[in-house]
Amino acid sequence: MEAAGSFIPLILIFVIMYFLMIRPQQQQRKQHEAMVAALRRGDQIVTAGGLIAKVSKVKDDSEVEVELTDGVKVRVVRNTIARVINKTEPATE
Repeated sequence: MEAAGSFIPLILIFVIMYFLMIRPQQQQRKQHEAMVAALRRGDQIVTAGGLIAKVSKVKDDSEVEVELTDGVKVRVVRNTIARVINKTEPATE
């Protein structure tokens, strides 16, 4: 019985770490994936490097073409997009 009793604190520490560290990180990752998946042409974004740009073309699942300033376009990996500043409204036809 003493051996089982000595594992209880270890189990409690794991449960506390799960709810304080692991679960919030998983939720934050899911929110980021949803934000990146919802990118559209015209959205204004901030990259992880601190560049502010406007999405000019959604290429595929892994990269987006953005315009830094008039005529300066670069390709950016989707996962490096930190946040979306301005969302464009969907086109109504």
